[in-house]
Amino acid sequence: MIYETQPTASHYVDGAYLEDTDGTPIPVIYAATGARIATVHAATPAVIDRALTAAARAQTDWARLSGRERGRVLIRAAQILRERNREMSVLETCDTGKPLQETLIADAASAADALEYFGGLAGSLTGEHIPLGGDWAYTMREPLGVCVGIGAWNYPTQIAAWKAAPALACGNAMVFKPSEVTPLCALKLAEILTEAGAPAGLFNVVQGAGEAGQALISDPRVAKVSLTGSVPTGRKVYAAAAADMKHVTMELGGKSPLLIFEDADLENAVGGAILANFYSSGQICSNGTRVFVQKSVKEAFLARLTERLKGVVMGDPLDEATNFGPMVSEAQMRIVEGYIAKGVEEGARLVTGGKRAARDGFFLEPTVFADVTDGMTIAREEIFGPVMAVLDFEDEDEAVARANATEFGLAAGVFTRDISRAHRVIGALKAGTCFINSYNDAPVEMPFGGVGMSGVGRENAKAAIEHYSQLKSVYVRMGDVEAPY
Repeated sequence: MIYETQPTASHYVDGAYLEDTDGTPIPVIYAATGARIATVHAATPAVIDRALTAAARAQTDWARLSGRERGRVLIRAAQILRERNREMSVLETCDTGKPLQETLIADAASAADALEYFGGLAGSLTGEHIPLGGDWAYTMREPLGVCVGIGAWNYPTQIAAWKAAPALACGNAMVFKPSEVTPLCALKLAEILTEAGAPAGLFNVVQGAGEAGQALISDPRVAKVSLTGSVPTGRKVYAAAAADMKHVTMELGGKSPLLIFEDADLENAVGGAILANFYSSGQICSNGTRVFVQKSVKEAFLARLTERLKGVVMGDPLDEATNFGPMVSEAQMRIVEGYIAKGVEEGARLVTGGKRAARDGFFLEPTVFADVTDGMTIAREEIFGPVMAVLDFEDEDEAVARANATEFGLAAGVFTRDISRAHRVIGALKAGTCFINSYNDAPVEMPFGGVGMSGVGRENAKAAIEHYSQLKSVYVRMGDVEAPY
């Protein structure tokens, strides 16, 4: 069963839905069947201009409000989002193909957490007093202005809120462009923010692909760009933003290591590896897709992993019994199939999976390769699908050195009962977001982001405030000015 998914209009601008059919049609495809379930239109230059004009106007008035007043709106939006969690989760499942079993707890709920957290933080955003003997100084935390958010297709509701919540808490306005693959959910978030009391134009949604993104990034009215996407896209966006010295946050891809030592609890380690590779059908940027397993326990790990993968239930993602969904699109499925073929071709041992499921839609079996070496393509390149590469190692120093031999640095994980080793290894790994005896937890209270080619800046937690505001410093002289002449 497919629910009603055609939105009221393609865009949400200045507090209302807006249609402009002159824009290129964008089909919305249900990944479980391949059927078209909606159509939106890419933003024309007129729509983009209208959105930016509305955002600039709304931001001026919004910034004049106290932090507490702004926070009330965000907290109310969080409450509405929670009240409509099932409705939003169904829409997210239709938009992405992810199982409803997953979206009910991980998507709109996470977005609500972000709105609530930054809504609560908004009233505490102050500067500081700096005594300087007889004189003194103070700082003021100010908004940047109009921010542009560019989303990815794997977590459309969550990503929109992760960007909107800190931006609005700091007094900014936002124009958000969802991925053209998943254009539906951000429209509902905009609608909810308006209902919660956000002024018209504060949070706008415009559709489109790279052309729309480029138009937003290059507009002189924009002060900040926040992107979630691939490294190649990040390079282009970063360069375009740098041309005008715009603030940026880049949350990009990864090829993250997960280290499993021989003393680890095997059941928990297998569970962590499953979460690090097959949740959301492997379509998570922080996934630990290079699973380094100490040689003495490698075969036991693979045997238990294979056994637990028998618990995969493929089916209609809207059926809550389904726990493994399709790839988001046929194009992404083809990319992942190419990586699987490359793994076989380069000599990795295919332990399980490796094929397209015999059903409609874009389903791939959870795939595990063993005996993977560092130089293989599946060990070096981000796949963004349900493909796990298992590499074996002898000792800690070797594992750390090989784990760090990558241009990426988004995430890393360690499973071990030795707490000293756990902290020692995490301290040595070059990654921005790390896990001990767990994987892929992303509470809003914890900063999220990477190093190296995996990005710039941090999302979530108090750290995000630094990326959506700027400090003004004021020196106050209490006596006479001493000048040389």
